[in-house]
Amino acid sequence: MKLNKISLRDKGLIGRYLFLSRRDLSVYNFNNIYIWKGLFDILWSVEKGNFCLFFKDKLGSFLYLPVLGERIRPETISRAFEVMDEFNPNPENSRIENIEQEELSFYRDLGYDCVFKSYDYLCLRSGLAKLEGNVFKSKRASYNYFTKHYSFEYAPFSLESKENCLGLYRKWMAGRKSSNPDPVYQAMMEDSLKSLRILLDNYKDLGCRGRVVRIENRIKAFSFGFKLNPQTFCILYEITDLSIRGLAQFIFRSFCSELKGNKYINVMDDSGLENLKKVKLSYHPVKLIPSYIAKRKNLNRDSDYFSHSQVGGK
Repeated sequence: MKLNKISLRDKGLIGRYLFLSRRDLSVYNFNNIYIWKGLFDILWSVEKGNFCLFFKDKLGSFLYLPVLGERIRPETISRAFEVMDEFNPNPENSRIENIEQEELSFYRDLGYDCVFKSYDYLCLRSGLAKLEGNVFKSKRASYNYFTKHYSFEYAPFSLESKENCLGLYRKWMAGRKSSNPDPVYQAMMEDSLKSLRILLDNYKDLGCRGRVVRIENRIKAFSFGFKLNPQTFCILYEITDLSIRGLAQFIFRSFCSELKGNKYINVMDDSGLENLKKVKLSYHPVKLIPSYIAKRKNLNRDSDYFSHSQVGGK
């Protein structure tokens, strides 16, 4: 299996495999793959019409997505595990991540052990844009407080604002770190900063959509996202100045209000963090989209290698 290191030139090729069928998990987008190249060697291969995407770092390798293609060949899956085994000192670390619900029976019928990984949270765009009803009462109050007490500018992101957005992220991260000493959480924020820089460095080529909020000509909030499928837009980043009441609710509602061609907003997973889970549930998702991990059966289960979602993945 010939492995190729990912580049922006691969966007069209990889996109063709990603769009062979409708995907609801946020990971099935080139943007949400490419931005992790600062943390992983991202390698891909096409073998007899089957596409494989490997993430590799000093701890080992795994398939970030299941094998993609019009007809998935079981021998390609077996070969992918052989490739991962070459990188992984412990074969238990060889695995396939981000399998969607509809593919579970295929992998289980082939004899793979499939376990739950996480949920993506899917919300109705109309509800987030309007914030109507009692369930959104506190969100609506925060939004109204911000619009009443602040003079602001809500505008599209421009590359001139790149360093200011990175500076805001660092300030936000410092505030989060001071209130949450968990080392896994802190490492995830550092990883996310590296990915944000890659996103901003390649903003035009990736084709993301971004918005910022300025107060007194200083960026106090930003949000970035991308079109995931014909009905769904995914929010990839949302960062705000934590000291400004209602700002998070304002930029989220404003961004969602613009996205009229989308029925749903995917706000991604919660990375296994209870506080992030509470925030996402507070927007009353209409569906939780599960993802799964597949491994071979009857292997040694004594492994100290965390999955991508546990060490900072989206």
